[in-house]
Amino acid sequence: MIDLTAITRIFHMGDQVVRALDDVSVRISSGEYVSIMGPSGSGKSTLLNIIGLLDKPNSGNYALDGKNVTALSENEQAQIRREKIGFVFQTFHLVPRLTAAENIELPLILGGIPPKDRCLRVDAALLAFELQDRAQHRPAELSGGQRQRVAIARATIMQPTVILADEPTGNLDHHIGGEVMSLLEKLYESGTTLIVVTHDRELGARAHRQIIMRDGKILTDQANDPA
Repeated sequence: MIDLTAITRIFHMGDQVVRALDDVSVRISSGEYVSIMGPSGSGKSTLLNIIGLLDKPNSGNYALDGKNVTALSENEQAQIRREKIGFVFQTFHLVPRLTAAENIELPLILGGIPPKDRCLRVDAALLAFELQDRAQHRPAELSGGQRQRVAIARATIMQPTVILADEPTGNLDHHIGGEVMSLLEKLYESGTTLIVVTHDRELGARAHRQIIMRDGKILTDQANDPA
């Protein structure tokens, strides 16, 4: 499903040239549960942004479902993001002025889903994520765990085939973080490809495959027994 070949991403910071990704090649099959780990500055979030079509490499090729998406236009990449990729971030990225229900509905609006279908799907998501009594609350009125549940509901409302989670428990306590990971892992168990970026070893150990990065390169890529 996800096939990156010789990906390089360079950033210019003043006089310095930073190789955030340095000739990275990796293949992730449909339905895998993968953690990408490494210290700050290792390139793990940059790799996730490339996979999620939020950033473009300076060189190399990226094929998604057999299609080379590297040279697609921004509009074409945006359509693929809407249809195939869901994002969960550490800082939630909810729209402050929208209610929980409206935040969840937003991808459906952007995707051109008719209002009646939107209502049915949002109601189902609120029920699935136990947010019925918080539907009309804005993000500032929700706890951290509730905000992340809204974010996951929004990320999955278009039924993507891939979920990308960047430090999804970083702003949550251990107990609530565990509940959030259980929600994400249920999506994996239903067949969704789950890719989690983290520096937390305990969190990374939950995945069935671990990729360790440092200085823009992949150090190790191996199967893992989460038990």
